[in-house]
Amino acid sequence: MDQKVINAKTLCNETKNRSVVQKILLQMNCKMGGSLWTVKIPFKSVMICGIDSYHDPSNRGNSVAAFVASLNASYTQWYSKAVIQTKSEEIVNGLTSSFEAALNSYKKRNGCLPESVIIYRDGVGDGQLSTCSRYEIPQFASICDNRIKLTFIVVQKRVNTRIFSGSANQLDNPLPGTLVDEHITRAHMYDFFLVSQLVRQGTVSPTHFIVLQDDAKYGPDIIQKLSYKLCFLYYNWSGTIRIPACCMYAHKLAYLIGQSIQRNVADSLSMKLFYL
Repeated sequence: MDQKVINAKTLCNETKNRSVVQKILLQMNCKMGGSLWTVKIPFKSVMICGIDSYHDPSNRGNSVAAFVASLNASYTQWYSKAVIQTKSEEIVNGLTSSFEAALNSYKKRNGCLPESVIIYRDGVGDGQLSTCSRYEIPQFASICDNRIKLTFIVVQKRVNTRIFSGSANQLDNPLPGTLVDEHITRAHMYDFFLVSQLVRQGTVSPTHFIVLQDDAKYGPDIIQKLSYKLCFLYYNWSGTIRIPACCMYAHKLAYLIGQSIQRNVADSLSMKLFYL
C-alpha cells in the first residue's frame, strides 16, 4: 500500500488547498509509477541516462552517486539506482553495475538492448573533464562493447557566462530555448550554452553542455534540441527546468539517499520515482 506523509501546515491555507491537493495527487501518481506528460522525441531504441552525486557537507559521511535511465520510447518511465561510495569524490566509481542493471531492465521491457545510449553527467567541473574522459567514460564504453553507441554529455550549472537579447540601449533576458554555440564557446571543445527557463526578475543563468563523446554522430542540432526537450520532462514542475530531467531525477535521488536514508533501498523501488 502506497502512503504519503503530509505536513499539516501544508493544508492550513484553505484558499490554496485545491491547488495543493492536486499537486500532491500528481506527485503520488508519479511515485506509484504513473506519468503525467511527455514531449515528442523522435528517437528509436535510444536510452537516455542522467548521473549526479551528493557529498556529505561535513565531509565525514559517504558520498552517493545516482544513476537514472529511461525505459520506454516516450521517456516517461525511468530506472533509478543509487551507489553509496566510501570516499568523497566527484568522478564516481561503481556506476558500471548501475548501467548494466539499467540495460537489463531496458531489455526486459523492450525485448532488446538500445542501439544507442545518451548519458548526461551533472556535477563535473572544468578541472575534472580530462579525468572524466580518461576514467569514467571508458567504464561505460566497456559495457557497450561496440554493441551500443555511446554519447556522453557533461552538464554544468555553475557558470559565469550571461546571455542577453536586445540592443545596447535595452537588454533583456533571452527567451526560453535560446542557444549559443559559437563565439563565446570554447575553441577546443564541442559545447554550447542553453537558456531553458523564462526568468522575469534578475538575470537568467544559462546551462553549459559539453559533449565529450558522440559515437552515434548525432551532431549539434539533434543534441541541442534533445537537451532542451528533456528540460520539460521533470514531473515536480509543470514548466521547464535548467537541466535535463534525467539529471534532476538523479540529483533528487542522490540527495535523498545521502541526506536522509543513508543506505540502499529495495530493488522494487528502482522502477518508480519514489524520491520526488
